[in-house]
Amino acid sequence: MNEPKSAHPTTTDLAFTRTSPYGSLAEPTYSGALSFLRRRYTRELAGVDLAVVGVPFDLATTNRPGTRLGPRAIRAASASLAWCGPYAWDVDPCEALHIVDWGDVYFDAGHPDRVPALIEAQFAQFARAGVRVLALGGDHFISYPILRALHAQRGEALALVHFDAHSDTWADAEPRIDHGSMFFHAAREGLVDPACSIQLGMRTKNPETHGYQVLDARWMHREGIAATIAAIRARVGTRACYLSFDVDFLDPAYAPGTGTPVVGGFSTHQALELLRGLAGLDVVGMDVVEVSPPYDHAEITALAAASVAQEMLALCAAAQG
Repeated sequence: MNEPKSAHPTTTDLAFTRTSPYGSLAEPTYSGALSFLRRRYTRELAGVDLAVVGVPFDLATTNRPGTRLGPRAIRAASASLAWCGPYAWDVDPCEALHIVDWGDVYFDAGHPDRVPALIEAQFAQFARAGVRVLALGGDHFISYPILRALHAQRGEALALVHFDAHSDTWADAEPRIDHGSMFFHAAREGLVDPACSIQLGMRTKNPETHGYQVLDARWMHREGIAATIAAIRARVGTRACYLSFDVDFLDPAYAPGTGTPVVGGFSTHQALELLRGLAGLDVVGMDVVEVSPPYDHAEITALAAASVAQEMLALCAAAQG
């Protein structure tokens, strides 16, 4: 039975003590164990619809580091969102889906060359279990091993919907552990199909599209949110897709805590409206990346990322309903 949304818990630390995996309870936002949206912390995947998983990796950054602290900050910020569902949706994802916080992927940072395979192996376990995953980064490189795991399990190239200030398709002679080239390699390896993929919000120059449709910030600001949503839906169609949201898609005024901020971006309102317009897409995986708490102010960036992540969960819940 779902726990009533308005009820107060008889105990705290709902990440460990909740009696039902469904529903939202008003645990004090300033205390308690900080799982994402107060979901139960567990490694048990039986009956789980969706797992939130931290990937605290930032060895691929090319500017300011610190995104290894991102999953922790996003979880902490999500405490202020956990008492009810996202207001713009008719469905509360925490009532409609069995969502857990699986914790963080473990790896030894002293062996950076081994990290991609470890991330891939862990996400392969989720794919085999039929559990969709929302990954909390970490730097943007983490999308690459996640896509490798999904491709190996599904046997098909995915559509990529990529929100970012950077294309992350700068060409390499060979794969590197770098957060600026992984979508170049993903396309070359057939992990994603550029012909049904779209990149949004770019504010840095890359003359090569490698087959992706690129709608830069100038186009989006000129044409507006409705036209952007229409373009995404037309590009992806009915293909299974992966949503990847780099928090530097947002203007630094809304997301100062990131490694490579670029001015001229988007507000949090615009970002949430874009995600709300994607209801009905076949989303099979998601990530929110590049939150760097050392450069954040008043948890602005962490709260933005947690809110984006909650909207992604609502997307999945709306599709299931």
